[in-house]
Amino acid sequence: VTCYAPLTAYIYRSGFARFSGQRYSSSTASLSDTHMHLTNAAVQKTHQEYSKENDLKWDLRSLKLYLVSQFGEQRVNALFAQIQNIIIQSLVCVQNVIINDKHCFELYGYDIMIDRQLKAWLIECNAAPSFSASSDHDYLIKFSVLNDCFDIVMNSDNCKGNDGLQIGGFDLVYKGGAVEHHNRCLITCYLGCLNPSLKKYKTILENKQNIKKQKHQK
Repeated sequence: VTCYAPLTAYIYRSGFARFSGQRYSSSTASLSDTHMHLTNAAVQKTHQEYSKENDLKWDLRSLKLYLVSQFGEQRVNALFAQIQNIIIQSLVCVQNVIINDKHCFELYGYDIMIDRQLKAWLIECNAAPSFSASSDHDYLIKFSVLNDCFDIVMNSDNCKGNDGLQIGGFDLVYKGGAVEHHNRCLITCYLGCLNPSLKKYKTILENKQNIKKQKHQK
């Protein structure tokens, strides 16, 4: 969120879904099993299945493609549009009570739960989301979020010559009202869509790692 008057909000295309190490059961006998009912990293990292290679996370694009294969494109597009609307409406609800400062911005992290009927439920909004990484891919996503965020708030060269609707992996979704990207586009939400920044920053990170290896070899 770069402004609350008027409310101006971008949503990042990438993210991740957390999973539990134990298969879910609604049985009352399993209520005390935290590995089954809580997906928090602090809880799941103590599970025997957890490791750097298996951090019990799935990137948002993979989740979306899997859901499309199970439920069809129309239902999944409606689900992700619902998630986007939940985020927008949560910001609209507080825009009149948040002190607006043109020199400030907010980067929020949203926790959303999806039920078996493909209905989205808001769990919480984090004003200070964690940017510690549990895997290389997790690091890439968070690295990309921060870089693209700074491009927006610092009005960098990456924003120039752009219509402002998409900056890196961020899409403008609200500016004093809902933003329409293209009236002929069948996609109503870009959450989980291809993020050009991931490929860009992956190449940069790999180049830096190669340079470090070459220095160590010398």
